[in-house]
Amino acid sequence: MAAPMTVVEASDTEVAAKLCEFVVQTANKAIEERGQFTVGFSGGSLAKFLCNGLPGKETDWSKWRIFFCDERHVPFTDPECTYQIYLTGLVKKVGMDENNIFPINPDITVEDAAEDYLRKIRTVFPGDGIPRFDMLLLGMGPDGHTCSLFPGHALLQETSKIIAAIKDSPKPPPCRVTMTYPIINNCACAVFASCGGGKAEMVQKVLEGDQQDPLPAARVRPTDGKVIWYLDQAAAANLKAP
Repeated sequence: MAAPMTVVEASDTEVAAKLCEFVVQTANKAIEERGQFTVGFSGGSLAKFLCNGLPGKETDWSKWRIFFCDERHVPFTDPECTYQIYLTGLVKKVGMDENNIFPINPDITVEDAAEDYLRKIRTVFPGDGIPRFDMLLLGMGPDGHTCSLFPGHALLQETSKIIAAIKDSPKPPPCRVTMTYPIINNCACAVFASCGGGKAEMVQKVLEGDQQDPLPAARVRPTDGKVIWYLDQAAAANLKAP
């Protein structure tokens, strides 16, 4: 089980630059070795980093297959829709085929949307096994949650479903579709990006805190892969010096 690695940069601008450089390096290696790059995106500040930093990079966008680590069950017109952010901020900017990015269906129930999303994943990862993404790009909330996996929630213990519906998210909107730990911890590389002094306390708790009852973000430990945290100096301020 992978222990987290940390990469600390001086500012959020440098974090974004290093992150995007690493994403493209990973993508190009995957495309060279396997013919495609499978990646899961998240929202929040990560979307800003990726949408600003990835366009213009040298990569074969036709080989990218973009999914979402979690997504709010809201219409595409809703400003909270992560898919729409990436569709306009990345996919259309780089001329990627829109069939290479996979949204949830907001027009059906959230339970049906989760099942439908699993079927979409199976079009890229056929069979019954747990898909192995090349990379999952994750965020962390102020309570230590990641994806739509919140402290104390029953989904933390989910072991059979790899994609799940949640109807009682403590953070609005309440209805979401999320990856669970069986698929998260089967990825080749999980990446977090956290910046700002407001994240320092939670970053320290996740990376150095109690591992007997770990926070959701601390439970991201790929069994045959790596997890990397990109931090600016402010977010890393409470960590022990190596």
